[in-house]
This record gives sequence, structure tokens and C-alpha cells, in this order.
Amino acid sequence: MKRFFFSFDTVHWNVAMAIGFNMLLLLFRIGVTHSFFYSFLVWNLFLAAVPYGLSRLMIATNKKQGSKMGWFYVGFVCWLLFFPNSPYIITDLVHLHNERSYLLWYDLFLVFIFAFNGLLLGMLSLMDIQQLLLARFSRKASRAILFCCCFLAGYGIYLGRFLRFNSWDVFSKPIVLLRQIAYSTTDLKTWYITLAFGGFLWILFSLSQSIRAKRVVSINNNHG
Repeated sequence: MKRFFFSFDTVHWNVAMAIGFNMLLLLFRIGVTHSFFYSFLVWNLFLAAVPYGLSRLMIATNKKQGSKMGWFYVGFVCWLLFFPNSPYIITDLVHLHNERSYLLWYDLFLVFIFAFNGLLLGMLSLMDIQQLLLARFSRKASRAILFCCCFLAGYGIYLGRFLRFNSWDVFSKPIVLLRQIAYSTTDLKTWYITLAFGGFLWILFSLSQSIRAKRVVSINNNHG
């Protein structure tokens, strides 16, 4: 566990710097406007980091619990409940219409950077889950599961932004949540939000995989 919390490679340092840049932008806005209006982005970014924290924890404990599928499924379900929080920050662009968001271009850039880092954490998390899935299932099955995860995340964004549910409402308001899920299937908005965000996440993940594979091939060719 010590290694999980204290070992930083290049990726983690870059993520830490990106998050630090976010905070500097937000602090600058607070200093200029004397308003904490966009401080909610910090909480949303924290929630966006939770899936990555869970996937890293699953990776760290995989060697010890690798043969126990029950632990993997528990971790996977917890990860899936929080995964929609990573791309959810994109929808915070809606706050640009608020009267307290009068630094239009700066506020647009601020939300964009927070959303970018949320997506980055989400993609890193998906890569971790892919690694765990490939250790247990075929490549084709793993891709199918990840594909479904992207579209479930798209639906999760709809539940969060339009129906105002949180990840933990699965436990605190299960009956209300299930009732609203049933009603939402008849709403056209449910489907186009789910398909739009789910498709976007899948394309982004596929693109990141292609770039990663090309980089590996390039490194191998250089070493060859």
C-alpha cells in the first residue's frame, strides 16, 4: 500500500501538475472576482479522481487477491458506480450561463481544463480496468465490457445532470433511483445523452489505445 500512495512515475507527476494548474486558475479567478462560484469544480474533480483511485487500488491488490474473483467484482462494481463522475465535469459548461460567470472566456477555459483533467483521469482508469479484465477474460470480451462501461457512464451522466442523482444514491435512495430509471427510458433525451456521451467516451478511449499502441511499436522499432 505504501508503494501505491508514494510511488510517482512520469504520468502521475504530469497529472499532479495538471491538477495543480487547475487550482492556480481557480485561485486566480477567486482573487480577481472575490467570488467562490466555481469552487464546486474542486469537488467535482475529486469525484472524477475517485474511479482512478479505485482502479489503482485494484491494480495494487491484484497480485494478492488475483485468484479471488469476488474481490474483483466488488471493486469493479464500485468503480463503475463512480466512473461517470470523470466525464461529468463536461456538463459543468452549463454554468457559463449563470450571471456570476461574467468572465466568459476565462470561465470557459477554466471549466474546459477541469473537464479535460476529469476525462484524463477517466481514461487512465479505463486503461487500468482493461488491464484487470485482460487478466481474466479474452481480449474480445474485455473490449465488449469496456464498450458497455462507456455507454453506462453516458447514462450515468444523464442521471447526474438531469435527474440530479449521485453515485451513492444507489445505496441511499435505491427505490427512488430505480423508479426514475424506469421512467427515463421513455424520455428521448435519455437516449441521445447516453449515446452522445457514451460514444464520445468510447471514441476517446479507442483513440488513446491507438496512440499508445503506435508508441509501443515505435519504441520497439527503435530498439530493434
